[in-house]
Amino acid sequence: MAANTSATSVPTSIKPNPSKKEKETLLAVLQFLKKNKLPETEKIFRQEVNGLEDIEEINLQTTPDSEADISSVLSAYNSDADPTRYEDYYSSLQAFVEKSLDVYKPELAMVLYPMFVHMYLELVYKGSEKEAQSFFACFRGSQEDYHEEDLNKLAAITRREHMKSNEFMGTLRSNKFVIRMSKDTYQVLKKHLQDQQQDLLLTLIQQHLHFDVFEGRPRNKQTIEATAGAVTGEATFEANKSKVYYGIPPEPDLGVVIEEENEDEDDKDKPKKKKVKKDSNGPGKKKQEHNPNAPPLNRQIQFPVMKDSDKLVKITLLREAAKRVTLSPDNLPSICFYSVLNAHSSLNTVSISEDSSLLSGGFEDSSVRVWSLTPKKLRMLKPPSELAQIDKEAEDVLERIMDHRTAAECRRLIGHSGPVFSTSFNNDNSFLLSSSADRTVRLWSLYTFSSLVCYKGHNYPVWDVQFCPRGHYFATASHDRTARLWSTDHPQPLRILAGHVSDVNRVAFHPNCNYVATGSCDRTVRLWDLNTGSSVRFFTGHKGAIYSLAFSPDGRYLASSGVDKRILVWDLAEGTLLTELKGHTDTVYSMRFSRDGNMLASGKYDHFLSCGVDSCVKLWNAHAICNPDDEDDEANRENRTSSKSETLQVGSYPTKRTPVHCLHFTLRNLLLASGPFTPVS
Repeated sequence: MAANTSATSVPTSIKPNPSKKEKETLLAVLQFLKKNKLPETEKIFRQEVNGLEDIEEINLQTTPDSEADISSVLSAYNSDADPTRYEDYYSSLQAFVEKSLDVYKPELAMVLYPMFVHMYLELVYKGSEKEAQSFFACFRGSQEDYHEEDLNKLAAITRREHMKSNEFMGTLRSNKFVIRMSKDTYQVLKKHLQDQQQDLLLTLIQQHLHFDVFEGRPRNKQTIEATAGAVTGEATFEANKSKVYYGIPPEPDLGVVIEEENEDEDDKDKPKKKKVKKDSNGPGKKKQEHNPNAPPLNRQIQFPVMKDSDKLVKITLLREAAKRVTLSPDNLPSICFYSVLNAHSSLNTVSISEDSSLLSGGFEDSSVRVWSLTPKKLRMLKPPSELAQIDKEAEDVLERIMDHRTAAECRRLIGHSGPVFSTSFNNDNSFLLSSSADRTVRLWSLYTFSSLVCYKGHNYPVWDVQFCPRGHYFATASHDRTARLWSTDHPQPLRILAGHVSDVNRVAFHPNCNYVATGSCDRTVRLWDLNTGSSVRFFTGHKGAIYSLAFSPDGRYLASSGVDKRILVWDLAEGTLLTELKGHTDTVYSMRFSRDGNMLASGKYDHFLSCGVDSCVKLWNAHAICNPDDEDDEANRENRTSSKSETLQVGSYPTKRTPVHCLHFTLRNLLLASGPFTPVS
C-alpha cells in the first residue's frame, strides 16, 4: 500500500544492489545525457553509478546495440490486468466512493482523478488504444472542471510513442500525486481495496500516489476544494513545517532623525522643529527595537556597504514616506492611470520605479522604453572630458555630472533579440533590468541608457525579473521551470530554485529580502529561503496558472492570483490559506498592497476589449483580511468568516478601454496604474 507521512531511510554504509528495472533506468538516463550532449554531467553520473555494487553486470556504454529507450522507464504501466475490465474497475471505485459515509466521501473522492489518469495511461502503454479511448470518453466528464487543461494534454497521448517525449507525461512520471487524508479515511480505502482484491488499483496507488496521512477528523468538501487544483496534488504537512522569519529587520542607522514636515500655510510663522545633527550615540538617534520575527543576523543575506549617495536616496524616501496618508474604507486612495497610446498590440509589460518618478515598458519589437513621470526630464552623463573638470567634493555633484543638453521625456533601449516580457528598476533608479524571449536578462544604466551586462543562464524565455528592494540582487522566472537568484556583479546565478513542474511565471522578493516567492503554471505558489535555496512554503489551491504575487508591507502575508480570477491570501507564519477574494471576471495580472498595508489593489484585463467589456482596478480591505482578530473590527471579522468577498471589496474602478498591466502605490499612498490603450476595432 502507499506510504504514509513517515519514511525510513537506508543507512549510508549499506550500498543497495540495483534491480533490473533500476539498471534500465540508469541506462535511460545515460542515453538522455548523451543525446543532449551533456558530457560533463554524464561523466559525473558515471562516477556516481560506479559506486554501486554489481553494476558492472550491465553495459553502461550507450551504443546502438545496447541503447536503452526512455520507454523502459515506463514499464511500471505494464500489468497483466484485462484491458476490457478497466472501465469496470474504475466504475466499482466510483461506486465505493459514492456509497461511503458522508464523513469519508470528500477525501475518498480525491483518489478518483489520479486513478483515472494512470489507468488511461496504462491502457495506452499496453497498446489497447480502442479501450483507452473508450475509457477516456466514458469518465472524462466526471472529473473536476479545474482539471480540464490537464485532461486536454492527456487526450493528446493516444499511442505508446506519444509517451516518450510528452512534457505532461514527464511530469506525471517524475512526481507522485499527493493526497492529504485522515488516518480513518485511509484505513477505509485500504480495507476496501484489500477485501475486493483490486490488485490493479493497489499497484497503481503504490506506484503513482503518495498519501500524507494525518491524525484527526476527516476534512470536509469545502476545506479540500480550497487546497485542491495543483498538477501534482496537495502540499504535504512537512512542506510547510519550516519556520519562516517574515519580520522586517530594523533600518540601518542613517545618522539623522526624519521629522515630519508641516506644509500648511497657516503654520508658516510657527518655528520649525530643530533637527538633531548626526550622532551615532546621541539622544537624536531613533531607537529601533529588534523584531523577534525578523531573520537573525547570521541568516540575513549580505549587502554591500551603503554609499553616501545611497544614504541620501534613503533619506529622501523616508521623508516622503513621513507624509503618507493612512487608508481605510472611508478614506480610499486617489488613482492616477497612465495610458500608453499606439501600443495595444505590442506592449507586454509595465513597471514603475520605487519613488514613482520613472515608468518603463517592454515591447514585442525587442525594445525597452523609459518615461519620466515628473517634470524632470531624462538626462545622460556628461562626456568624460567634462566630468574630469567637476569638483567631486561639491554638494551638488550628482546634479553637475548630468548633461542638460541631452534631456528627453522618453528613452528607447535596444539590445534584446526577442520580445521583452518584464522590466524592473533598482532602489535608486540607477539601473533597469529587462527579461526577454531571447533567454537573457539585460542590465541597463540609466545614466548612459546603454546595456552594461547580459546575463545568460536560462534555457528558455525568461518571463519575469525583479530587483531586490535594496538593490544588488535580482530574481528571474523562466519557461525552464526554474527561478534563479543573481547579483549584479556576477554573470552566473547564485541560486537555482527548482521544484515547480511547469513554467515559473512570476517572482517577488519578500520585504526583508531573505525570501523569494514564485508563481507557476503548475498552479502552485512557493516561498524560497535564499540562504539555503530550499522551498519553505508550498501553497496549493489555485485552479489556474498564477500571474500575480504581492507581499504585505509587514512581510507576513502573501497574495496570489491568476487565470482562475481568484485572489488567495496566505499566512506565511502559519503556512495556511487566510482568505479567498472573488470579484474579477478575467485573469488578474497585477496586485499591490498599499504602503500602510490597509488596502490591496488588484487589476485585470479582459481578452474581449474589442467587444466593449471593460478592465478594472479593484480595492480590497486588507486590514480586515489580515487582522481578523482586531477588536475594533468585529463586523469585518464576521464578514470575512462568512466568505463574502463583496463585503471586503471597497472599490471597483473600470477603465474605458485600457487593460491594467501595472499597479503601484506611491510613498504617500497614491495609487498609480498603467496599461496600453486599446482602440475600437
